[in-house]
Amino acid sequence: MTERGTIDLAAELEASGARAVLDTLDAELVGLAPVKARIRQIAALLVVEKVRRGLGLNAEPPSLHMSFTGNPGTGKTTVAMRMADILFRLGFVRKGHLVSVTRDDLVGQYIGHTAPKTKDVLKRAMGGVLFIDEAYYLYRPENERDYGQEAIEILLQVMENRREDLVVVLAGYTDRMERFFTANPGFRSRIAHHVDFPDYGDGELLAIADLTLARQNYRLSEDGRAALADYIVRRRRQPQFANARSLRNALDRARLRQAVRLFGRGEGLTADDLITLEAEDIRASRVFLEESHG
Repeated sequence: MTERGTIDLAAELEASGARAVLDTLDAELVGLAPVKARIRQIAALLVVEKVRRGLGLNAEPPSLHMSFTGNPGTGKTTVAMRMADILFRLGFVRKGHLVSVTRDDLVGQYIGHTAPKTKDVLKRAMGGVLFIDEAYYLYRPENERDYGQEAIEILLQVMENRREDLVVVLAGYTDRMERFFTANPGFRSRIAHHVDFPDYGDGELLAIADLTLARQNYRLSEDGRAALADYIVRRRRQPQFANARSLRNALDRARLRQAVRLFGRGEGLTADDLITLEAEDIRASRVFLEESHG
């Protein structure tokens, strides 16, 4: 509040440190404009709720559970980490840590095994954010002996009764998450915020490559960058393309090929040689070989 008793929400956001987290999110993630806008909207809601709480205007804690939907490699885990930090800085969770799990961390393989596993994960996540990737795998109606339903029932109870101390983020493919919510309406009724993560465009993936390599003190030559642009177009047409995740894997393999190439040259290398990925390091990928033989 200001000296005259009025409220400056922007100043509240700044003072909490949450604005710095939002700025970090902008800097570390290329593109994703609708996602960043949605996270800023949620942050604005949290600031208002915090001020209302300070004035005694809140009757009960708001539901902050979320659903992150989209294809792999679109930044869902990174955004969840930043969201946990924002929630902590604005006083909606005690610790601000992120616990990331999948079905295997929650569901047991025999009677009596699921409840302890699920409760142990929830205990570790309390005071922070529980991120459940590919959450739809919790529900397997085709298997009568599956124990996922037990984990679901425990999660639903905690999401309702402990929402002042835990935020749950369910993540996965958009269409599968929609079927999951249809089959489990208890989850849909507890999810306050649905955030959809779009695929990256070709230019955005190139920008991600530049940022990734710069952090590792590498760069692409002019021909290398053209080769990577070609790679992205070709790789996107192939199965199991995972956006930034597939791109990072491709860059790791390109660095491996560069190392082999440099060893083949032997002596006389310069620092520039050591930091530069050339077109041949990219075009040796089987992505090009498979298309040429197709």
